[in-house]
Amino acid sequence: MNSPMHKKMIEDKMISEQDFIKDPEIPGPTKEEIRCLVMCKSQVTQTDTVVDIGCGTGGLTSEFARRASKVYAVDKNPEAIKITQLNLEKFQLSDNVEVVEASAPQVLQDLPNFDILVVGGSSGKLHEIIREGYKKLNDKGRIIVTSILLETRVEAVKIFKELGLTPEVVEVAITRGRIMERGTMMKAQNPVTIISTPKI
Repeated sequence: MNSPMHKKMIEDKMISEQDFIKDPEIPGPTKEEIRCLVMCKSQVTQTDTVVDIGCGTGGLTSEFARRASKVYAVDKNPEAIKITQLNLEKFQLSDNVEVVEASAPQVLQDLPNFDILVVGGSSGKLHEIIREGYKKLNDKGRIIVTSILLETRVEAVKIFKELGLTPEVVEVAITRGRIMERGTMMKAQNPVTIISTPKI
């Protein structure tokens, strides 16, 4: 069964967290529920070019690779680059992904224009990354920042407002059930904030 509808169903399904190759020293992969929301907020299409800054273990990169035309996965940590490449190879998603070991925002100057910019790690350079990324963003493109730090959320909103944008801010607190002998214990995950905005 290889109909377009079947292909769409496969693309819409998130990769299970347990299937990713991980490294305790590298952040990620992004939790399944967060990946799902980021895909939704990005409004990614099969013609889009995506740049994933701070790709970590490649959780979001892998999901975008299944849905977009081209993905640039960027991280300054060579170990993160290695794990991302391993995951892309494992899921057979390397064909439309270029993995780049580099620092942002400098790397953005060397990339072609793109439709979606995702920032998961900024190393304290969020202001410069968003401003440089905004210049390279195609019309009607989108910027998405995922944040676990309160300060990053505040900074992202401030930068977007300086650019004349009104971002959408969604904080997500996922609680998962752990099945035990006596019942189900609900265990909270770290809250994540997703700040997104289209280019106007």
